[in-house]
Amino acid sequence: MQEILLIGFYQPDEALTRFLEAAQQEFNLPIRYLQEFVPLGTGGGLYHFRDQILAGGPEAFFVLNADVCSDFPLTAMLDSYRHQPHPFLLLGTTANRTQSLNYGCIVENPQTHEVLHYVEKPSTFVSDIINCGIYLFSPEALKPLRDVFQRNQQDGQLEDSSGLWPGAGTIRLEQDVFSALAGQGQIYVHLTDGIWSQIKSAGSALYASRLYLGQYQLTHPERLAKHTPGGPRIRGNVYIHPTAKVAPSAVKGLDSGFSKAPRAYGICSSPQLGPNVSIGEGVTVGEGVRLRESIVLHGATLQEHTCVLHTIVGWGSTVGRWARVEGTPNDPNPNDPRAHMDSESLFKDGKLLPAITILGCRVRIPAEVLILNSIVLPHKELSRSFTNQIIL
Repeated sequence: MQEILLIGFYQPDEALTRFLEAAQQEFNLPIRYLQEFVPLGTGGGLYHFRDQILAGGPEAFFVLNADVCSDFPLTAMLDSYRHQPHPFLLLGTTANRTQSLNYGCIVENPQTHEVLHYVEKPSTFVSDIINCGIYLFSPEALKPLRDVFQRNQQDGQLEDSSGLWPGAGTIRLEQDVFSALAGQGQIYVHLTDGIWSQIKSAGSALYASRLYLGQYQLTHPERLAKHTPGGPRIRGNVYIHPTAKVAPSAVKGLDSGFSKAPRAYGICSSPQLGPNVSIGEGVTVGEGVRLRESIVLHGATLQEHTCVLHTIVGWGSTVGRWARVEGTPNDPNPNDPRAHMDSESLFKDGKLLPAITILGCRVRIPAEVLILNSIVLPHKELSRSFTNQIIL
């Protein structure tokens, strides 16, 4: 690998700059952010920055959508490409018949794995093979993008007076390229049975965290916390950043008369963490905290005996003593191995649906309150309990 390019429309800021600098040091690779002048779709940025992508004469280049979670079998894809070079290689996985309608569907030749037909989010069932949003392109793949750009330019000359024409530079890989070239011997699919999920909502971010923690158990078990004498109680897969401060295990007597009581008569004040918990940089976890199926971002504080379930705690937020912060998960059907996360809506019939709880950055939750199925926007200081609300 020679270089990593991030392409997007977002204005770069200090946080992104810090991230790029840290990533370059960690991976010892040049990493650059290329900003689009307007949103150019899933393929427009590739064509617009084609000269920078092809600088150095790469054999091929990977294209990864930023909103997917995967074990990214890039080595296997590269081996498949080198065995049978073609302009486009797509990573595919399987979904059940109902959920396949929410994705790009691929009809393949089972012997050669050529993509014979491609439909983006069809209205009726087409195939149970879906597009993972992870690709390996040869330099030749940019030629069809050029053809789409030139065709868009011609269409622009016939633009109607509505002014809704998005511009020649806007290219949709799925509709403009994959659907058009399917069955012409240029697009192939590499199937995977590894982990994969879209990240379209906060709830899917929690599910993705669970998948990654499970993957760590297989590939990097040293990254996961272990239960040690005197430490917090660990249940299942838990990641704790080295700079996080987690209260040690302890047993307190019920009163002065029990100060020398055995463990059976004491109150265990050690935090209980897991399963599926990620604790970020500089987080503080107090005594007796119960933390499960949650992400705690850097600088947050969970004071003594808080209970946090199915929640994302934002940067620098504080949850007061004996408070309970809880959400409702929306996980895939565990009895269907091909089930994926649904892109759930926040509202139905004008009402907020139960979902995971999200605390924005620098939110303060007071002691002894309940926050249930709610979204709290940044920099809010609450004074009471809330249920099923968006707190602006």
